[in-house]
Amino acid sequence: MRSRYSAYVLGLADYLLDTWHPRARPAAIDPAPAGLRWLGLEVRGHATADDDHATVEFVARSKLAGRADRLHEVSRFERVDGRWFYVGAMN
Repeated sequence: MRSRYSAYVLGLADYLLDTWHPRARPAAIDPAPAGLRWLGLEVRGHATADDDHATVEFVARSKLAGRADRLHEVSRFERVDGRWFYVGAMN
């Protein structure tokens, strides 16, 4: 989770797409829209369902055009061939 947050901060679209699970990966993303500033990440917890499935709860803070925002998400991750991939937010 921390590496993906850092990739958003640095605008590393290729890294974000490479760490997205293939079945859920978008065709393209814009990780750093003009004027967006990331302000911090708080990982609130994590849980493992089994050896290859886990969740991470986090809050990421940002500011765009003077307006502060918080993204609070529980993300699903899946390990494939020893590598963890972001699947998506839990509904």
